[in-house]
Amino acid sequence: MQLGFVSAILPELTLDEVLAFAAAERFACVEAMCWPVGRAERKYAGITHIDVDGFTQARADKVQAMCQKRGVSLTALGYYPNPLDPDPAVAKVAVTHLKKVIQAAALLGLKTINTFVGRDWTRSVDDNWPRFLKTWRPLIAFAEDHDIRIGIENCPMLFTRDEWPGGKNLMTTPVIWRRAFADIPSKHFGLNYDPSHFVLQHMDPASPLREFQDKLFHLHAKDVKIRRDRIHEVGVFAAPLEWHQPRIPGYGEMDWAKFLGTLMETTYRGPICIEVEDDTFGKTLAGRQQALRVAKNVLRPYWSSGGPG
Repeated sequence: MQLGFVSAILPELTLDEVLAFAAAERFACVEAMCWPVGRAERKYAGITHIDVDGFTQARADKVQAMCQKRGVSLTALGYYPNPLDPDPAVAKVAVTHLKKVIQAAALLGLKTINTFVGRDWTRSVDDNWPRFLKTWRPLIAFAEDHDIRIGIENCPMLFTRDEWPGGKNLMTTPVIWRRAFADIPSKHFGLNYDPSHFVLQHMDPASPLREFQDKLFHLHAKDVKIRRDRIHEVGVFAAPLEWHQPRIPGYGEMDWAKFLGTLMETTYRGPICIEVEDDTFGKTLAGRQQALRVAKNVLRPYWSSGGPG
């Protein structure tokens, strides 16, 4: 397994600068963000380290040359919108851009892109299901045609009152995964698994690994702190931002030895990319880079070779 990071935390750097930082810090790989160029719609969104609009083989060759020069590989292309947004225009933009990300990944010789399934948060899972199938069956078929796997992150996207009651991402639990994979039985449809989202939901983050090992396409490494003092005040039905805090690995609730030990009992040997959403290190570039360094040093002892890279 290779240790890398998600490029979203370094929005002010170019792709080559991101790769240079990764190389200097002995990260082996990076998940590159591919949002449409423009204004961010939420925190950690709207970040474009690879612009896939009008992407060509010539541009792909330049990206590959950068990676080769720095000795850092790309694990996947990342774009995390809501393809099931209740506004059809918003959903259409997401689906159209997802196809561009898939095409760009194929030109780059990659195997995986990462995203969200999306959800109409005002409706139940059952009520979302027909639209989920109508949207995602063609998207998975498109990915199959380009030999690209789609890893769905399991984030509930339910943090504020604006996302109540369902959150903006459907595929958050094993019950829903089984149903989705049964209805779209494709080897190109799987998971970009982030264990912190199970901690947020008061679930064991290691519990799904063995059953879904064939669906693990990519992993994020993030932690979360549950503020039980706040839960005692507002309850778990309050907006989660009122009682939880994203942290880097080692600074939250995760038992990384147990989690990585269980992961090693599966067939997964792909990348693990640190995702930083931890403001305790500060909001400056230097602070966010330090968060990546600290997280790497927390996880590094679990690599038998003595370190990633």
